[in-house]
Amino acid sequence: MNGTAPANISSVTASLADVLDMPPEFSALLTAFLSLAALRDWFKLAIIGGFIETCRRLYSTSWTGFLDKFWVVASFDDDDTSYNWILFWLSKHPTWSKARRIEVTTRDFDLNSDLMEDDDEDRQMTYIPSLSSKYSLWYKGHYMTVSRSEVQNGTWRTKERVEICILSRDTSILSDLVLEAKTYYKAAKDHLIAIHVSDPSNNWRRVASRPKRPLKSIILDPGIKDLLLNDAEDFLQSRDWYSDRGIPFRRGYLLYGAPGSGKTSIIQSLAGELGLDVFIISLSRSGLDDSSLSELISELPKRCIALMEDIDAAFHQGVRRDRELDATPDSGKSEKQEHDKERDSPLSRVTLSGLLNALDGIGAQEGRILFATTNDYHALDPALCRPGRMDLHIEFKLASKLQAEELYKCFYMPSGPAAEDAKAQSDTSGDSGYASPASSAAKDLADAGPPSPTGSTDSTTLSSSDAEKQSLLYTGSLSSFRAPLLPREKVHELAARFAETIPERELSMASLQGYLMTYKIRPYEAVDGALAWVVKQLEEKEKAKSARGRSGLRPDDVTPDNDD
Repeated sequence: MNGTAPANISSVTASLADVLDMPPEFSALLTAFLSLAALRDWFKLAIIGGFIETCRRLYSTSWTGFLDKFWVVASFDDDDTSYNWILFWLSKHPTWSKARRIEVTTRDFDLNSDLMEDDDEDRQMTYIPSLSSKYSLWYKGHYMTVSRSEVQNGTWRTKERVEICILSRDTSILSDLVLEAKTYYKAAKDHLIAIHVSDPSNNWRRVASRPKRPLKSIILDPGIKDLLLNDAEDFLQSRDWYSDRGIPFRRGYLLYGAPGSGKTSIIQSLAGELGLDVFIISLSRSGLDDSSLSELISELPKRCIALMEDIDAAFHQGVRRDRELDATPDSGKSEKQEHDKERDSPLSRVTLSGLLNALDGIGAQEGRILFATTNDYHALDPALCRPGRMDLHIEFKLASKLQAEELYKCFYMPSGPAAEDAKAQSDTSGDSGYASPASSAAKDLADAGPPSPTGSTDSTTLSSSDAEKQSLLYTGSLSSFRAPLLPREKVHELAARFAETIPERELSMASLQGYLMTYKIRPYEAVDGALAWVVKQLEEKEKAKSARGRSGLRPDDVTPDNDD
């Protein structure tokens, strides 16, 4: 039997050689190759192994397809907003109270809300799924599994991913879950606005969440708040009107005026009233050029507030076409001085042309509201201020007497239960509002006349040396003490007296607020010391103006306040 096998192989080889007309050398080589016993076994193994692998793959594909008919699978990456929705929703799920393997974290999921704070601790601990673990839970009667892992994101970075698998043939269950997580998350941030900035990679990144500021807390000239709010609301509701007339759906506001007059504050308040997030565009950011600025603005959400603060200071000498002429070195300055000035000045690779194209070019995002602020309106190029880019220009002036009076009321006017307590106390006892042994002294102060320039009600009895010693004393009060419960009539009276000491359009609202903050539980002393403080502020302002005048700067550039 063994002897017939080589003969059979030789006959088969000879037949193939005749059919294929192979050379005798190749025929002999083929005969020797096929005569190896191990080779035949290899062929058998290859055929059997290929058959088994084919069956395994067919089974795996069929089983996966079968499972896909019953499972809904979704993944959420941490570079997307939906990741915070799902993780925040999972952190509130009761499953983690019974889980044996969890991760404890103090992350706030971009929420600085009461839901993420403890009464006794600064930051509350929350439980979330642990990495590389799988958890089972139920959602609306459907079995689901949750796993959280880290995956590679580029060469040097990783990102977190949450994968949810739900046993259901109805894919709408996933939509219900995501919508519920989104609603739960938005309810937690209902009183917050998100602040975004651009990172060096030219991507938008959320940096903070800030509480919404009530519009009534912003003290401006009458009509400004209503004008801005009504115009912005009308714009957001007019998309179809813009589309029908072929007008780009964009709106720009230029807020200009003295520093500390409330420009930034009103923007934050409007963002809360309109329910829009704020995206801060810094034109002096390192590495920002025309193309990256255009890309950044084009990636803004359809409904948001884009903020460019101090746009006049974005370039060396303001945003204007003739900045090259303005930057010409002074002949009286040394080369070293010019070099130091150039080194210390903020470098910007954004040109005016690039900024204009980014604001209203073909790739500019529609639906956004642009706010730009400046302290020097005349430093801006007219092309930047024209309608279509900056549609509404509003000037913010220094504080008026009316604003000073309203600010005082905002600080000391009782509200809520405190207002009822103050009214009851006033009706029953006629007290001045101080619930302390100092009540009689406070009442005497309330009945006194206008405050003297020295801030003392009896300055005529003080000698010059005593007055000098008194001026060197610094008094304060712990803010943890309760402020006096003043009746509304008394607050109106004190507010009027306070406003009488404030000169018209000489001081900023920021400086007035800073002054009242030092007397936030001492309303009578705030009125008493206002005149002396005003005199001091005006003297400092005159000194600063004289110093700037000697240095060659315009007097208009001088102001001791720098907070919007």
